[in-house]
Amino acid sequence: MSHALTELFEGNRRWAAATEARDPGFFTRLLSQQTPQYLWIGCSDSRVPANEILGLLPGDVFVHRNVANVVAHGDLNALSVMQFAVDALKVRHVMVVGHFGCGGVRAALLDLRIGIADNWLRHVTDVRNQHRPFLDTLADDETRMKALCELNVLEQAYNVCQTTVLQDAWSRRQTVVVHGWVYGLHNGLLEDLKMTVASWGDVEPAYQVALAGIHARHGQHIERGVSVSA
Repeated sequence: MSHALTELFEGNRRWAAATEARDPGFFTRLLSQQTPQYLWIGCSDSRVPANEILGLLPGDVFVHRNVANVVAHGDLNALSVMQFAVDALKVRHVMVVGHFGCGGVRAALLDLRIGIADNWLRHVTDVRNQHRPFLDTLADDETRMKALCELNVLEQAYNVCQTTVLQDAWSRRQTVVVHGWVYGLHNGLLEDLKMTVASWGDVEPAYQVALAGIHARHGQHIERGVSVSA
């Protein structure tokens, strides 16, 4: 591989030519408008490309990504993306999308030190600690890993709902629906965790429905932050 990365520029030219041949005028239309209906908040993992997973084209999805798909209340980057997407672009759906096999979630679960990102992953460690009684009932680290990937999505989707961006949108009766999904690297499929929220009044009921889904998958009874055997 050359230092100039010429192979990437060549790949880009082939992609642009193939796209224009398949859909003449595509880039001209793309230049004149950006009207996505969706905001994807996902993990930075290179194996999880939003547009491709959804079968959509550039311009269809507004995207924010970070390690372990975290939505922290003090993260001005994420908040700015959300505000631009909701207020300016008028997206109608915000999807928080985690994925099984997430290295950040694994580090948080097992207290692995990986560097400066340890501080960022404290947010996921907090999720682990909140749900630790439930996670400790699971049979092995692989099962706990899957469960924590799901729980992290739920908590980050809950955080989205608590932002002033969503609160203000709902107060002015703007249609914005928050979703919590998880992606399987092993099969390329998205799974709806049923954390689907269209107003502030929907948040807690939707959260409980999503937790009940985890309850069913793992054979436990769980409530927000509490877990007891079924």
